[in-house]
Amino acid sequence: MSLHVETLGNGAPLLLLHGWGMHGGMWGDAVQKLAQHYTVHSLDLPGHGASGNIAPYPTRGQCPTRGQCNLDALVASLSEYARQHFSGQMLTVCGWSLGGQIALRWAQHIPQQVQRLILVASTPCFVQRADWLCAMPRAIFQAFEQDLQTNPERTLKRFISLQVRGSEQEHECLTQLRSSLLNREQPHHSALRDGLAILRETDLRTSLPHIKQPVLVLAGECDELTPALASEYLAQHLPNAKMVVIKGAAHVPFLSHTDAFLLRLINFMGNK
Repeated sequence: MSLHVETLGNGAPLLLLHGWGMHGGMWGDAVQKLAQHYTVHSLDLPGHGASGNIAPYPTRGQCPTRGQCNLDALVASLSEYARQHFSGQMLTVCGWSLGGQIALRWAQHIPQQVQRLILVASTPCFVQRADWLCAMPRAIFQAFEQDLQTNPERTLKRFISLQVRGSEQEHECLTQLRSSLLNREQPHHSALRDGLAILRETDLRTSLPHIKQPVLVLAGECDELTPALASEYLAQHLPNAKMVVIKGAAHVPFLSHTDAFLLRLINFMGNK
């Protein structure tokens, strides 16, 4: 399995991890502007974009169904890539949505590779539980899983529309996301299925106190997929975190409010 990574700029390494069903090209103009300060690595997760699909992985941790690619398998693939390409240099990892959960797991299990985290529209637990209501209702999520079996393209389109709902730039962001998705190969069906399983089963709340790296939590004020209350929980339970809410933004603040997103990220990381 090979990972497709596009690299741009100079300076400290910044690795960008996208969310479910997307690819590394969906960060828009933010990459070019970040590359003025850092070496930006935009990665296609396994089974997405131009990256090969991950091999079936024995059941561990968060995904109970045998043969699924789980969170640990994704972290293992990223860790191996970092070992081969960064010669022990620690990384800033910026994870959006599902990418944020991967980043948290990576920082917890292999802290010697992760210097700091930037969590964008992220949550420790994507689907509601009895003691966790600031998340997607389980019935709605199950409908997405069922729809994926019969019509993956329609499921992706529905998910994209939820990402921009409520944003001040809703129409523009929707157009940009749809265009970006078409710029690379469609994700493997198994990667979509396994990604939904990760989102359904992952609950990182008990892990948060063990993640010691500096963390910037960026939340969209109008996000309906990962509500700002979930970001508040992250900021409160990660030992070294601070939170910024981007006014008027939904689930994709790097597209809808690029300048505000960049300002917060650069202030957190510093220049070269």
